[in-house]
Amino acid sequence: MSERIGQAETIVILDFGSQYAQLIARRVRDSGVYSVLAKPDVTAEEIRDLNVKGLIFTGGPSSVYDDGAPRCRKEIFELGVPILAICYGMQLSCQMLGADIKPAASREFGRASLKVLDADTLLKNVPATTSVWMSHGDQIHDLGPDFVALATTTTCPYAAVRHRKIPFFGVQFHPEVTHTPHGSEIFVNFLYDVCGCRGLWKMGSFVEQVVAEVRDRVGPDEQVICGLSGGVDSSVVAAMLHKAIGGRLSCILVDNGLLRMNEVELVRKTFADHFRIDLTVIEAEKQFLTLLAGVTDPQEKRRIIGHTFIDMFKEAARGITNARYLAQGTLYPDVIESGHSLAGQAANIKLHHNVGGLPAELGFELIEPLRDLFKDEVRQAGELLGLPPTLVWRHPFPGPGLAVRCIGEVTRERLEVLRKADNILLEEIHANHLYRKTAQTFAVLLPVQSVGVMGDGRTYEDVVAVRSVDTADFMTADWSRIPYDVLATISNRIINEVRGVNRVVYDISSKPPATIEWE
Repeated sequence: MSERIGQAETIVILDFGSQYAQLIARRVRDSGVYSVLAKPDVTAEEIRDLNVKGLIFTGGPSSVYDDGAPRCRKEIFELGVPILAICYGMQLSCQMLGADIKPAASREFGRASLKVLDADTLLKNVPATTSVWMSHGDQIHDLGPDFVALATTTTCPYAAVRHRKIPFFGVQFHPEVTHTPHGSEIFVNFLYDVCGCRGLWKMGSFVEQVVAEVRDRVGPDEQVICGLSGGVDSSVVAAMLHKAIGGRLSCILVDNGLLRMNEVELVRKTFADHFRIDLTVIEAEKQFLTLLAGVTDPQEKRRIIGHTFIDMFKEAARGITNARYLAQGTLYPDVIESGHSLAGQAANIKLHHNVGGLPAELGFELIEPLRDLFKDEVRQAGELLGLPPTLVWRHPFPGPGLAVRCIGEVTRERLEVLRKADNILLEEIHANHLYRKTAQTFAVLLPVQSVGVMGDGRTYEDVVAVRSVDTADFMTADWSRIPYDVLATISNRIINEVRGVNRVVYDISSKPPATIEWE
């Protein structure tokens, strides 16, 4: 494929194991510049091939003195490319360039007051005294003759530095987190004033270029298949491909009986009725629920659902003539975790809740139009493509569907209870204008019953848990502080309107230590 608009200027981010690496990449893109993550030992040749305008070194959990601590290649500093090094990245770089690093007399974790000494370049437009977020045990002890201090804190004399001879800047704090309120100014200063970027990364240009690429790739007699789920990723893929090739796109929705309330109707209305896309809906509830009967282990649920989904999809695909391509909603974080990028294989890959990619033996060539995008960028693309807000801003939904929110055995009756409770929950979240303020909100049906009193009689019925979290990246999350009166209404409605439920509880666990989903 040809070089995409925006990638003509690229920032390469060397990831030294930071929990914030993807957040840094998103901060750069939010500033209008394309970014990619790379492993620490990326070569100078690989960097040159990317039309790189600048480099960012992330923080990380290591000490520069640890055995096996990640290091970059010395030749990176000889490229003449501007570098912004953060936390561990700063310590490692400064050590390699002649400074002395030692354990700090007083470790800094949390907010610190930064005093700016030199505001000409990196710290331009940053207040003379500002709050920053620190997280380090080591720091620069002796700066040496080749560095200049740009900022300081009471316990860290070299909180920001620059090199006198090469375009290198280092900050001991974390400008990428929201706890550093002027971090965005630091990124803008580095990207535009230091690196000379022009801000070519615009979603409208990206969408148009991908559409043109797909149009050029797919022949006039060839068909592309896209699996729809009702989620934003597959929906944006379908809308993008339809814009590119029109009637040569065929979509398949497997109704496994595990979808949210009115999910099939929403997909039909959006794609078959509004976009006039060829849509095949496979009614497969009976097959899935038969295979899931008596199964309570969550991993076995996922295995059954994944394999059955693939079998159903393969059967439907056989009926589509001239089908050569399969479109998938692979995102940039998926590419990173799969090891198919400069970032290499992620050290700790979670077991995803989604069904996963379809197997290679299906015999299709893959089209992955979203593989350069983060989730928030996918939503931007969806808006530009005219998808309704109800789809673009939908909360994430696990691939195995309600099976992993129906704790214990999955039956048609239990699923109906869960659907009704979940629908009431979302109605109230929408009615109180909280849907866009929360990242993910859903109901869980527990495998326990509790005693209750309704009217003059005792009941022994199901328990529904409400889960709602706030998060920017889904790697960490905090439980949502939903107002008590809203929670009271949700509880009253579920107990009164969903037969078989007499108790509602609210999950106030954060991630970590809990996960967002229950299974």
